[in-house]
Amino acid sequence: MNGMFTRIMAVMLIAILLLTAALSLMSYFTLRSQRIDARLDYLSGEAEDIATLAADLTGNASFFSFGSSREYLNLKAQKVYDEFGAYIAVVDPWGNLMDNMRTAYSEDPDFVASLSNEEIIGALKRVLAGETIRVQSTVGSAPAFTVGVPVYRYGAVTGAALIQTKAQRIASGMEDLIWRICLTAAAVLLLSGVAVSLYVRSVMKPLGALTRAAESMAGGDFTARVDDTKGDRQLRQLSGAFNTMSARLRDVENSRREFVANVSHELRSPITSIKGFAEGMADGTIPAEEHPKYLRLVSEESNRLSSLVGDLLELSRLEREGASLEYTVFDINEMLRRAIIRRVNDLDAKQLEVDCDFQTDPCPVRADENRIEQVVINLLDNAVKFTGEKGRIVLSTAAEGNTVSVTVRDNGIGIPQEDREKVFDRFFTADRAHTAGKGTGLGLSICRRIMEMHGQSIRLLDTKEGAAFCFTLEKTDREECDRIRKGLDTAAEESGSRSSEG
Repeated sequence: MNGMFTRIMAVMLIAILLLTAALSLMSYFTLRSQRIDARLDYLSGEAEDIATLAADLTGNASFFSFGSSREYLNLKAQKVYDEFGAYIAVVDPWGNLMDNMRTAYSEDPDFVASLSNEEIIGALKRVLAGETIRVQSTVGSAPAFTVGVPVYRYGAVTGAALIQTKAQRIASGMEDLIWRICLTAAAVLLLSGVAVSLYVRSVMKPLGALTRAAESMAGGDFTARVDDTKGDRQLRQLSGAFNTMSARLRDVENSRREFVANVSHELRSPITSIKGFAEGMADGTIPAEEHPKYLRLVSEESNRLSSLVGDLLELSRLEREGASLEYTVFDINEMLRRAIIRRVNDLDAKQLEVDCDFQTDPCPVRADENRIEQVVINLLDNAVKFTGEKGRIVLSTAAEGNTVSVTVRDNGIGIPQEDREKVFDRFFTADRAHTAGKGTGLGLSICRRIMEMHGQSIRLLDTKEGAAFCFTLEKTDREECDRIRKGLDTAAEESGSRSSEG
């Protein structure tokens, strides 16, 4: 988790660094351009002031001569020269050209020597024609800026001022911009780093808790939970899904432990009995004349053990992922009649009354016939077990839309209210071992699994007396059932004819 945090921080900081560098460069060139424009505006204003002062003069063409009339003009020109090292040329209303050629040459002879008379004269002509110019050109081998301003009086151009200076003098002094931008960028990087660190930590903290919970779960602790109220929406959804998974795994683990405990209990009981009876007969504790009695008990316990193992294997096969059904069309009413015939001895032994209440006969359904027969036999056996002598059992079917409801009802001892929700759980009767019926407690679990595989339902109905179980099946057309029945009858007749001929 720390490695992930470091990588995320590094990636985000690199992205912020690149973005800050790009914005800093853009800011520098923008501010530099604005400052150059501001200096050129200032230079244009100075040129206009010089031209205006020159227009008020008379006569003398000496630019830096002394006298009260020229003193302010000289000071203005000197200021511009000191600041920009510029060549200044002024045309007064009488067409006289005044410049500071000598002064400029004494200070920077290379710059003055590189000036072009043709360019200066051409620029002055444009200005005297009424055009304000601001151009960048090349003087010698170095770039230079030229500013020219006409002077108007009474609506006509009466003079002009031209200032030409090296571009580096205009663009100089930008170091403060670089420092300001660098300091600003450093502050932005620092604040961004702190903000990103806090944000990533706030995001990674729930992920860290999620990781620790997952590690605990991998170690077998299914009580691990995470706070699903923190983080963004996706993280909250992930935390909620994790908590749901944890709860379900805990339920599965509890069911597994309960299942193992119940299986151990159910297996231990008959094995203990068989072992005890066998050892008693072997060491003489049980007299020889009592051996037949205890051998019968051993046989009964062996049958119960075999039944339990068989039910466990059957339930395991049904719950296997590859378990499948073989669908056929059959008459459910006929199946119920055959189930009664199979249990006729048990019914007669308890003098039970059995009624069939079929809404339609025949009643064709589409399902796995062998699996549905398991369900019918199991429900009928339960009804026989828990119904007292001379009791009553009712088997009924009813078609409703696309389904058929099959109900097995009795007026026996019923199921206590507190046990109704657990009736389909595995080993529901495990705590009632050695009571009437001696069931494994897996029969109804097998029934529920079979109906789930069919996409149908089985439920315990509310009754005033006894118990009633109802399950549903997919209804099919009656003609197809009649065809199947005719086919079975024909096959039976052919089999009987072959037997007679034999």
